[in-house]
Amino acid sequence: MDQPIRLKNNGQISIVLNSQKRKALTKEIPEPNVVQKTLQSEHLALREIEEELAALVGMEEMKRMIKEIYAWIYVSKKREEAGLKAGKQSLHMMFKGNPGTGKTTVARLISKLFQKMDVLTKGHLIEAERADLVGEYIGHTAQKTRDLIKKAIGGILFIDEAYSLGRGGEKDFGKEAIDTLVKHMEDKQHDFILILAGYSKEMDYFLSLNPGLHSRFPLVIDFPDYSIEQLMEIGQRMLKQKEYVLSRESERKLKDHLLWVKTVLNPQTFSNGRYIRNIIEKAIRAQSMRLLMQSHYDRHELMTIRSNDLVFEEDD
Repeated sequence: MDQPIRLKNNGQISIVLNSQKRKALTKEIPEPNVVQKTLQSEHLALREIEEELAALVGMEEMKRMIKEIYAWIYVSKKREEAGLKAGKQSLHMMFKGNPGTGKTTVARLISKLFQKMDVLTKGHLIEAERADLVGEYIGHTAQKTRDLIKKAIGGILFIDEAYSLGRGGEKDFGKEAIDTLVKHMEDKQHDFILILAGYSKEMDYFLSLNPGLHSRFPLVIDFPDYSIEQLMEIGQRMLKQKEYVLSRESERKLKDHLLWVKTVLNPQTFSNGRYIRNIIEKAIRAQSMRLLMQSHYDRHELMTIRSNDLVFEEDD
């Protein structure tokens, strides 16, 4: 389902009436703009989320998945209104991908959508990692994990780098956290949503640590690495939002640097929206210092990031 759900009139019927009947019937037909307004408001939650999704570069699979989830929830409510069975479905999810591919951002959007659709009573997002779940002695981990789940009731519990819970082997307390999560995913599956995130290969191994894990994640979303063009687009969008532009030389320098990092320095795990943001913010600070030293403040220069403003960590 590539397009948002909208109700449409696919056919038209023309009726010729005499003047008296036309006058009487006019009162019963709602104004076109009223009908349009009703149709638009019916899927307002989806449209609002779509507008935010449109600001995200790439991630087409994730965008399609969110629309499918919306469709299922919406149609389930319609079935319920029609007196049909509308069983609840588990919405626990797994996000697979390298750091900086937008997993946390998407989790926040999903929590907002589910809150608008009354799937979640609160719609808040709790972000956690291994240290928030794993304790220091037997029994401590289970209690910490239960407390975290309790805080997540009515919202989403998002655990990044979840595979780290299984790195210590059988005697590690991380396994206790996994077992506790599995139990509460079933017992409270309609009270909160668990999203586990991490590298694709490590998450596949993580699923093998508990026999009940795999079946409890009906929604698995892959976050592919950004291409060089997509990374440049992310940077351009950030700059536009702040009312800056890259000079032709600085644009070429940034693109060459990203290509080097992605293919030579860190080809396996570099994807990275956060890396671009850090470069942009550092360039803006460097530009400010350059303009201060030059006492040059015309509008064009205030907006332009030049090649010598781009200083990369690898060059320091």
